[in-house]
Amino acid sequence: MKAQTLASRIEGGLARTTLNLPAALLRILAGRPVVLDGQTLDVQTQMLLRLQNLRGGAALGGRAVERERALMEGQCQLLEPGTEQPVETREVKLAGGAGPLPARVYRPAACPPKAGALVFYHGGGFVIGSVDSHDGVCRALAERANCVVISVEYRLAPEHPAPAGVEDAIASFRDIVVRADELGVDANRLAVGGDSAGGNLAAVVAQATRKDTVPPAFQLLFYPTVDFAKDRESVRTFAKGFLLEKSSMDWFRGHYIPESVDNSDPRVSPIYGDTSGVAPAIVITGGFDPLRDEGEAYAEAMKASGVDVTVSRKPTMIHGFLNFAGAVAGGDAALTEGADALARALQQ
Repeated sequence: MKAQTLASRIEGGLARTTLNLPAALLRILAGRPVVLDGQTLDVQTQMLLRLQNLRGGAALGGRAVERERALMEGQCQLLEPGTEQPVETREVKLAGGAGPLPARVYRPAACPPKAGALVFYHGGGFVIGSVDSHDGVCRALAERANCVVISVEYRLAPEHPAPAGVEDAIASFRDIVVRADELGVDANRLAVGGDSAGGNLAAVVAQATRKDTVPPAFQLLFYPTVDFAKDRESVRTFAKGFLLEKSSMDWFRGHYIPESVDNSDPRVSPIYGDTSGVAPAIVITGGFDPLRDEGEAYAEAMKASGVDVTVSRKPTMIHGFLNFAGAVAGGDAALTEGADALARALQQ
């Protein structure tokens, strides 16, 4: 994990203090309630968006790729969730679509030698984000679910456009199955999961490996993007002002999907794939997220195929709430809900 600078630690501390002011004072600072589509935006999140706007803008995408990557790394570490107990980590290499990939293994002290595990793919629109940006999220998931988490550093666009990241996600899952004993995990209790773009990759892996000798046992999907071919109503309703904007989505799509890949190809848009026989899932969405409707539509598609699926909408939350879970109570509660579902699934 990259060490935070003193300035970053101070900034994060000030932000956490501000977001945890008494509710009445926070409402005054955040402004009038934001109500859309019958939902009221969480006041901590509203204040967070105001703070981000003061820092130079709250929308994802649109800048130079390296600048966007640096911004995400810094912002995620500011408000990432913490842990109460130490979580051991080690760096490993996994098979990828075109060669070895870095990955990080998280193991809580209470985990048995052969534990259930989550193979985690980070968010970031397939262009930004990393194992480091989601370090706090993975530590928290490992601790709260008392399982191993293996976070995969798949290749990013535009240097490696689709389907490179997909190939990495599938190859790394299959490599973990083969090397389960070496990694200290139970191959028959492997879940796949991720947030946003990572949720997309987890869904694609679940489809691609469903007929493997050892397929995933569970899917943990936080606000997944699953459809690059169609914009649903939530994209129009929440097109601007809530971190992930319509312009952000277009920017990520433009970097990720080359002309040689159709937007409805199931490798990039799993909602058009075959969901029969995929692992049981929980799909957790945000009410103020442009991706809300497609994530919930994917859950319904899995249900129609006979898959056991739980859908949990967080009506007050925006996209990316996992990365704010260290300071935003609604994000923390959603992370815990996902971890609890994961723990139940891996106990089977």
